[in-house]
Amino acid sequence: MHKIRVYIDTSIFGGTQDEEFAEATKRFFERVHQGQFRVLVSQVTADELTDAPPAVQAVLRELPHLSIERVTAGKEVLVLAMAYIDAGALGSAHRADAIHVASATVARADLILSWNFKHIVNFDRIRKFNAVNLMRGYPQIEIRSPLEVEYGDENQDI
Repeated sequence: MHKIRVYIDTSIFGGTQDEEFAEATKRFFERVHQGQFRVLVSQVTADELTDAPPAVQAVLRELPHLSIERVTAGKEVLVLAMAYIDAGALGSAHRADAIHVASATVARADLILSWNFKHIVNFDRIRKFNAVNLMRGYPQIEIRSPLEVEYGDENQDI
């Protein structure tokens, strides 16, 4: 069975400590611990986590090593991130967010998970990210919040 490869940005780790997002975020990480997802983590995310509170940093450290895939932001990622900015998907001040989306796209993630509704999980921006992806020969990328993946088996009674 194919494990869903999910790129998670820094907001997902922080969501474990946020009153509004904690419940859905913790359910997502429970599913990671159960082996349902493979988590893609970029160097951008790791760098951003260095300034996070210890409890947020611990979430990454406590993930099963086999559930983590590290992705790098090489030249291909940086060129794609700049294409997002040039297309107006994001302003240049939000380069790190563009790198998150480009990292996931280049790594061929199945899904990006984020709580960043302003710059990533945003209908208009998603359309622009995917337009750039298609113009440059990349597949479209799914971008969701943990609320949209929190239910597992569709045959379970909800």
